[in-house]
Amino acid sequence: MKGIILAGGSGTRVYPNTKVLSKQILPVYDKPTIYYPLSTLLKLGVKDVLIISNKLHSFFDLLGDGSNLGINITYKEQKQPKGIAEALIIGEKFIGCSDVVLALGDNIFTGINYNRSAGASIIGYRVSNPQDYGVVEYDNNLEVTNIIEKPEKPKSDVAVTGLYFYDSSAPERAKNLTPSDRKELEITDLNKSYLKSGDLSLSVLNSEYAWFDTGDTDQMFEATMYIKSIQNRTNQMIGSIELETFKAGNINKEELSQLLYNMPECKYKQSIIKAASLPF
Repeated sequence: MKGIILAGGSGTRVYPNTKVLSKQILPVYDKPTIYYPLSTLLKLGVKDVLIISNKLHSFFDLLGDGSNLGINITYKEQKQPKGIAEALIIGEKFIGCSDVVLALGDNIFTGINYNRSAGASIIGYRVSNPQDYGVVEYDNNLEVTNIIEKPEKPKSDVAVTGLYFYDSSAPERAKNLTPSDRKELEITDLNKSYLKSGDLSLSVLNSEYAWFDTGDTDQMFEATMYIKSIQNRTNQMIGSIELETFKAGNINKEELSQLLYNMPECKYKQSIIKAASLPF
């Protein structure tokens, strides 16, 4: 399975922080926002990653080609934001005949638990304000019956999160979508195409895990305080790409030690050392 991180957009909701930096480069507690979706892909066993953005140089300067992490990172430009589903079209050659997981660059998961099935899978999370999200409706067997974008009167409290699993037909399906009134290829419409063909499944994360859509400064602050609290209490790390790629077996202990040796002395480095129980 391959992975795509969509890190585009103009970042107007966190302006003026985004005058010179992409929103996904801004920090959530002790690391750049994009570290979190990348660490989620690493947990899922993904080793080939495509990052799509309109400010590619920032991400390349930060992550390079991924070789020091034992993975492959490539980049594609999205010149103008034309919808989340466009990421599958931009990444068509990258995807090839593989399954793909699409992660939004500003979504944070503290853990992931899902049942992958053929076709497409979406990840749901119970929220107190479902009217602000795409909402998935389902029956007693967790079979999806409908997806409604920001409904005035939600029939469900399960929001669709920014993590989507697709088979290799996703790019072609995205090409056949009709742009919405805001002239974008909507991810909800892509998911509905799988629903119509009977190929859409749902997993709902339980309260063991947390999900943050850090689209504005308030949500970034909330995520920061949550992650700070968990890390300081448990000596564990959330969103550390060095630690997650080590856990995934992409690098060995010596290679992790070399990554740490090349870091300046900082709290982030010390937190990884504690979490990995390394003799530094």
